[in-house]
Parts: sequence; C-alpha cells; structure tokens
Amino acid sequence: MTTNNKYLFYVTLSYSFSVLRPIEQELQKRGHQVAWFIPDGAEAEGFIDAADNRLLDMKAVKQYNSDAVLAPGNYIPDFFPGVKVQVFHGFDSGKKNKFNIRGFFDLYCTQGPNITEAFNAINDGTCEVVETGWAKLDPLFTEHADTQSYRTDKPLIFYGPTFSPKLTSTYDLYEQIKRLSVNKEWHWIVKLHPKATAEEIAMFKALESDRLRFLETGNLIPLLQASDVLLSDTSSILAEFALQNKPVVAYKNRRPESWMINFSEAEQLEQQLSYALSAEQKLLQNIEQHCDAIHPYRDGQSSERVVNAIDDLIARGTGHLKSKPLNLVRRLKMRKKLKYYRWK
Repeated sequence: MTTNNKYLFYVTLSYSFSVLRPIEQELQKRGHQVAWFIPDGAEAEGFIDAADNRLLDMKAVKQYNSDAVLAPGNYIPDFFPGVKVQVFHGFDSGKKNKFNIRGFFDLYCTQGPNITEAFNAINDGTCEVVETGWAKLDPLFTEHADTQSYRTDKPLIFYGPTFSPKLTSTYDLYEQIKRLSVNKEWHWIVKLHPKATAEEIAMFKALESDRLRFLETGNLIPLLQASDVLLSDTSSILAEFALQNKPVVAYKNRRPESWMINFSEAEQLEQQLSYALSAEQKLLQNIEQHCDAIHPYRDGQSSERVVNAIDDLIARGTGHLKSKPLNLVRRLKMRKKLKYYRWK
C-alpha cells in the first residue's frame, strides 16, 4: 500500500515553476499532497496559480508538516519539516562551481552522468545522490499545446541571456539584435532572465515588432520547441535547447565547448546565426555526444524517477546520513529572510 506523502515546494524565482510542475503532476497522479511556499516579495509571486495551495507563513508551514521539501535553488530552509531535496534550476553552465555539497540537502536528484559523477566525488556522507534526469525536461519531448503558436514561416531565433552583469550579452548585442530584427527576415523571441534589470527589460520591450516578440513567461518549453536556433551567452539554457539536437550560439561563453558556436565580437552575430541555421553534421554530432553526457533521458519520465527516489528516502529516513555542517551564517540569513528566529 502506497503512503500518501506531503510535499512542499520552496520557490523564489519564476523559473522554478517549470522544474516543479512536472513533479507536481506525478505527485498528484500518485495521490500525494502538494503545497507551495513563496517568500513575500519574491519574483515568483506573480506566477503562482490561483488553484495552488500556497502556504503564507511559517505557522502554516509547520502545521502542514511536509514529508519532503523540494527546491530548484541552491539553498533551502533547514527548519522546514521533511527531507530536503535539490532538483536543480539548470545545467552546469560554467558561471560558477555548481558541484557543491552545501550542507542543506538530504538528496540530490541529478540530471545525468557528468553531474552525478561530480557529486559522488565530493559527497561527504551528509546526503544521497540519485541520478533521475531533470524533471523540467519531461515536457520537452512531447510537443506543447502552445508551441505551434510561436512557429513562423521564417527562421526563428530565441534570445535567452543570463542575468549576471559580468556575463550577460544584453548590452553588447542589443544594437545588433535591433538591426537584424529590422533588416533580416528572421523572427525573434526574446525572453530575459527573471533577474534582468528594469533597464534591460525596457530596452528589449522597445524592440517589439511583427518580427520580434518580447515575452515574460515561466514556461520556456514551447519557446524551445518552436525556435530553430538559441542565442545566449553563459547560461544553462544553451544545454536545454541543444537537447533537441538544435544548434546554439553563445556570446563570450565562459567555457566554450565544441557543441556550441561561440563568438566574441558583437559584429559577428549575423554571421554566426547564419552558420547555425545551416549547421554542419560535425556540429550536430558534437551536440549529440554532449547531450548524452548531461541528460541521456529522452523518455519524459524523469519526474517519475524523482518521486521514486524521494518516496524511497522518506520511507527509509535520514538516520544513516552524517550530520550536516553548522553553516551558521547561511542559516541565520535564511531565518532573517523568512522572519523565523527559532532553531527548529
């Protein structure tokens, strides 16, 4: 007999919804309960559905008494009830060392062999590492109902830059994208990072035309499916897009690899996009090899594997795991952020 467990999703940014919704569907299919916690003022607040069970304060969180708490971000409140699970918000993009046991999670649900091996190599015994595939990508392998509405009869380029001031391409590529959206018969979708500045948003919104659409959405799947080429910089969205065996173009990528088309002069943008739209077989082979290393799962069942791993840990408990480091500063910051000053 299957036990109906209580799951809590800890969310601060809108990109978390695309990671957690497929898991939510799998949980509901199994009869588990699902609730959401979003800190007041978090960017994700504008993307919660009216039908979602949102817990509004710590009293409600404690009363809900979850069996597991899931977070796509790097940190999770240690004082929330339940096993703590990292489900990741992106692939390793080279922006920083993502392979880090931070002492907050009991379980890491990894995406593919490369990250699994990396986490196993540094596992200090305070957590478990289970390769499940990435739940966010489950819908990628079945065409979304909205995908067709984004397709065009001309090449479609999806521009999705990162937010980091040191790595983003928004300012460097703005004039080139502006020019190409007017002079070239390509169509564009622009979706900026949730942490993009107001200035960046205003810049690209001003470019909207019958050839360029500026979108604010938490669901990238139809955009990924509809587009022919992705343009970015140093962002994990490059790897997500490439999993469709489509070419990606990266501006000043921090860690350029053979599966991407990397360039460093803004004036080269048109040339690089043209090359991507007629990608050579060697490039496509490099993309396929890379995808096998980061996410070999094409069955759309990663959410099922994630829930299996979590339910298994709930059933066994965490008594076999070593004690986590104190991380006093980070824990105090989390308590201050959520206005909760008890130790448990």
